[in-house]
Amino acid sequence: MKFVTAGDLRASAQDIWGELDIEDEIIVTDNGKPTALVVGITENNFEETLRLIRQARLMREISTMREEASERGYLSDEEIDAEIQAYRKEKRSVLE
Repeated sequence: MKFVTAGDLRASAQDIWGELDIEDEIIVTDNGKPTALVVGITENNFEETLRLIRQARLMREISTMREEASERGYLSDEEIDAEIQAYRKEKRSVLE
């Protein structure tokens, strides 16, 4: 795993892309804070990689919802359905 500042990425993008390997990840930082993850992919694995990233994001959201539910006590079925619908709507708008 490598760390690169946003400024370095702008200034040296070609060099950074040239160093990126299928097994590498690059964390892009802005003011010392991580802001993006760059993952090496190939033509053969980009769809699977994208699917896995989306799955990981969904699992993170579910984990967050569970933590919030635990703190509040529980979510009703209606609250769970509303959260799922809101998440799906947000993701559809991002993908369009």
